[in-house]
Formats: sequence, C-alpha cells, structure tokens
Amino acid sequence: MTAHDLRATGVTVGFDDREVLHALDLAVPDGKITVIVGPNACGKSTLLRTLARLLRPAAGEVTLDGTPLRGYRGKQLATLVGLLPQQPIAPDGITVGDLVLRGRYPRQGLLGQRTAADTQAVEAALAATDTADLAGRRVDELSGGQRQRVWIAMALAQQTDILLLDEPTTFLDVTHQIEVLDLLVELNRASSTTIVMVLHDLNLAARYADHMVVMAAGSIVAQGTPAAVVTADTVRAAFGLDAVVIPDPVSGSPMVVPMGRFHYAPE
Repeated sequence: MTAHDLRATGVTVGFDDREVLHALDLAVPDGKITVIVGPNACGKSTLLRTLARLLRPAAGEVTLDGTPLRGYRGKQLATLVGLLPQQPIAPDGITVGDLVLRGRYPRQGLLGQRTAADTQAVEAALAATDTADLAGRRVDELSGGQRQRVWIAMALAQQTDILLLDEPTTFLDVTHQIEVLDLLVELNRASSTTIVMVLHDLNLAARYADHMVVMAAGSIVAQGTPAAVVTADTVRAAFGLDAVVIPDPVSGSPMVVPMGRFHYAPE
C-alpha cells in the first residue's frame, strides 16, 4: 500500500443551524488502526462521512496527501478511500456476489466489464468474511449479521489504501465481532491498510486500536494510544460515567469497568 496523509484541519460541519463538528483537527496515522469512540450524537459518524467526502465542511478542510478532497475525481478518490456506512442499503433483489462485485466499480473501465482481477478480489473478500457460501443468495434474505459481513466483504473488494468503517460490528454476535475485528487487523498487518472505524464498545476499541480518538459534543477530547487515552478521567469527561480502568486480562490493554449504582462485590 502507498503511504497517505489524511487529515482534517479546522473542520466545522453542521446541519441547518446546528453545528455537529466544531473546528476539529485530526491527522489519521498512516498504516495504523484508528478507532473513534464517544457517546451517542457526539459527531463520530459525521466525522467519518466528512473524511470520505460525503459531507462538505462549512469551514476548514479535509485533505489527502495535501490536496483537498474536493480536488479528486470521484473514481480516483474511491480507489484510495473506501467507506462502509452505518446503515447501507442494498438494491432490491441483488445477490451477495453481485453486491460484493460493486465494490470493484471504481477500478472498472467505462464499460464496467468484469476482469480476472475483479473475480479474484471478490472471491478473496467473500472467503475472508466467511460469506462465500452466500454468494448466490439475495441480500434481503440474510440475517442482520450475515448482511453486515457481506457489506464488509464489499468494502474489502474495493481494495483501497484507506478504509473507513462506521460501526462494522453492528448486528454481529460476539463471536463474529471478534472475527471481523481480527480480520481488519490481518488486513492492516498484511497490506498496511490504514483503517479508521467507529466502535461503541470501549473495551474492544482499546484492544484493537493503535490510535484512539475520544469525542464529545463535536470535539476531540483525547487522542493517542489506548494506554494514554483510556483513563477514568477521560471516560468521565466524555461519557459522564464513573468507571474503574484495569488491565485487560487477555491483551493487557485498558479495560473499562463501569461502576453504576449496584452490583458491588461484598467486602
């Protein structure tokens, strides 16, 4: 993979009269896994969509390798940056194989003819997400977890240097959550793909991230390694939650244990 510099500088994004992101600065570490966390409605998905050029800042700029995203042609940008949105919608009646093939669109010519490289990429993506046996089935017949893995396969088939994923573990049971996150680590290590994803689970985020970004109210309140970022003070500042942070017994990464008002161990 080619090294890239993706960054937001002074980015403000709003809808109608409401600002969602406020003069936000972010430099995405190249070739690393960045995980964005924060409470609901803090701007995580808006930030991801802005990094993918789906939203245009009211102020500030998002640049890729020093060039504003608006300076890229559509297909050119789509060969560099891929996005799996939070709630993608499949065309009625489309099969899994055809949906994953759509991830190859940016790399196809004007006639959209399928090439051997397309076939290889689709097969590899289906195998990686354990969805090869679903290739001939209609997407609308699948369970939520199956559909989510198929969408991830489509994103993988795009073969971009930068992959943005908005809650990729949505609808997945815990086994498939771990499988998908392990798959993204493998992709990152094998190809140096830069991955930026939004996760709700703080403990999975801390386990899988090289770089964590904690957001609250449209701003970044902390960023850095999980060990530096995931502290009781940061959890309280971002989520309004009292918690104890201890080492994860599996990975050694920080693990957040909410305190709540009940369930204290007897003395």
